[in-house]
Amino acid sequence: MTSVSALSSSAISSQVSTYETKLQAPITQLKTQIATENADISAWGKIGGAMSSLSQSLSNIKNVGTINSKSATTSANTVATVAVSNTAAAASYNLTNVTLAKSQEVYSSLLGSGAATLSGGKGSLVFTLQSGKSETISVGSGSLTLNGVAAAINKQTGGVKASVIGTAAGARLVMQSSGTGGSAAFTVSGTGALAQFDFNPSSSTLNSGETLAQSAADASLTLNGVPIVSASNTLGSAIAGVTISLVGPGNAALSVSSAPTNLSTSVQGVATGLNAAISAIAAQTKFVSASSSSSAASGSAAKSGALLGNFSATELKSELMSSVSGLVASGVSAGAVGLSINSAGAVSFNSASFASEYAKNPTAVQNLVTSLYKTLNSITVGAIGGSSSAGTGNATKTSGFISAQTASLNGVVTSIQTQIKQLTKQDTAQIQNLINEYTIAETKASSASITQTYLNIFSGTSSSSG
Repeated sequence: MTSVSALSSSAISSQVSTYETKLQAPITQLKTQIATENADISAWGKIGGAMSSLSQSLSNIKNVGTINSKSATTSANTVATVAVSNTAAAASYNLTNVTLAKSQEVYSSLLGSGAATLSGGKGSLVFTLQSGKSETISVGSGSLTLNGVAAAINKQTGGVKASVIGTAAGARLVMQSSGTGGSAAFTVSGTGALAQFDFNPSSSTLNSGETLAQSAADASLTLNGVPIVSASNTLGSAIAGVTISLVGPGNAALSVSSAPTNLSTSVQGVATGLNAAISAIAAQTKFVSASSSSSAASGSAAKSGALLGNFSATELKSELMSSVSGLVASGVSAGAVGLSINSAGAVSFNSASFASEYAKNPTAVQNLVTSLYKTLNSITVGAIGGSSSAGTGNATKTSGFISAQTASLNGVVTSIQTQIKQLTKQDTAQIQNLINEYTIAETKASSASITQTYLNIFSGTSSSSG
């Protein structure tokens, strides 16, 4: 056995380092285990994110009955445009002899400018609407300009609005009814400086201040031969579920038909989300052989998935694939509506096939989409959690098994980190003890060497004197 006195300082340091490496081995193994657990946590995070996106796309087909499955067209956008809701019946309509509803508009004579002070002192304007309602606008002496009068009228936000139009020759006050239709007609009576804006077509004394630019009028037309009069250019109740906006005079043909465009778009979104979720699981559960891994140019691309062999992940992928492959409702299959999945888990959707099947049996297709929602929603809730009221009105939240898996893995990581901390503390103490022992041994060895030297000197002296 090598004695301490025979060891150099570097040799002692080497032995301490060797012992330290031996003590570090269990910690290195634990750190490797943490890396593995963190890889699993990351893998579940990616799958959870894809499942969350799928869940969001499912919200668009949750209530199929509320998705607008009707469309409308017009033969003349310059005459009328049309919008429909899901309650509209498929039919054709003819609009003829369309005339637009108009507001009343009057304008004043030319005055100096919009900012010029009006002469005549403060005053008021009284607007009398065709309905009999009166509105009074008072203007103080500090606001007696065309701009001030227009601002006071608009501040009232009543049946009349105003603006000032400036030209090189001067400015005019323009007053217009806020709404359209014959009932929007109005007269004006002013006092003080505002008397010059009087307007009343039926009075010879109150018609000199303003000029009539446009008379208020109702819209009129015939709808499939039926006469219609409207104060507004928007007809919201002439046809159930249909809103017609009149744009200009003339004739137009309208057509309302079943069109599953919105529903088809929503199903396409689900197919996209489903594809992403299945792909995410496949990436984390894939197997790469050792030969493939060694021959791959990129090591990261050639690694097997972190969740390879994980039953929960594999089962989740299987359930998602079965949601399409086994989908049937009201005699209609997923394939009949253009929704299919291959053996590799790639989902495809054909909107043309969907539209074709929808035209044959819209109710059956809607039932199929509802069934798809229920199946996938159950799977996503089980995976990432969700909330349900269960008819009680109080939402019950669930966390899903992915959250439980992640929590368990995080618990393992925390436990291992605690072990590493304890081992590191113990190892540090052991290394320090070893260093202390070497120090004590070196001290004793040094002392023994000195003693031996004295003994040799003493022994040599005694022999000489004899």
